[in-house]
Amino acid sequence: MPKTIRELADELGVSKQAIWQKIKRDASIDLRQFTSTKGNTVYVDVDGQKAIKAMLSNDSSTRYRQQKDDVDDNKKDAVDGQDEVKFLRNLVSEIQSEKKELHKLLDQQQRLALQDKQLLEEYKAEIKDLKALTMAPHDDGEKEVTSDKQPEPENSTPESQPKPKKWWRFGK
Repeated sequence: MPKTIRELADELGVSKQAIWQKIKRDASIDLRQFTSTKGNTVYVDVDGQKAIKAMLSNDSSTRYRQQKDDVDDNKKDAVDGQDEVKFLRNLVSEIQSEKKELHKLLDQQQRLALQDKQLLEEYKAEIKDLKALTMAPHDDGEKEVTSDKQPEPENSTPESQPKPKKWWRFGK
């Protein structure tokens, strides 16, 4: 039954990289005849598995190197873990300061929205007062308008004044 390189590495107690490096170094075996690829995954058939196991068992130092690599990886992980903790703490600090800034901006926006609402209410009240003035009865409005003007004398229109009579003399 075909196995992936990962499955084979787990079975042998080595890393995938150890298997690939061994295959690349040992030119006596052509891995292509024992493998098939589906997507990005390489599958090794039974004969290829036997050949790889034989190569790794002949090299007794492989396990020692693998164990040493695992120890080195653990040290690297510990250092990487400390760096990661520092990075995450800095990231949390930055996020908290951004959060404070966003709260300030939100408060400012809410204050401005309240001011806009108050101005809108004032404008509505003014418009209502202006409409009330324009909708008032015309008598009151005309009195107010005409009271600013000086009163006109009675009979000031040409139709209401008597026309002077013209006297014609004949004979002159």
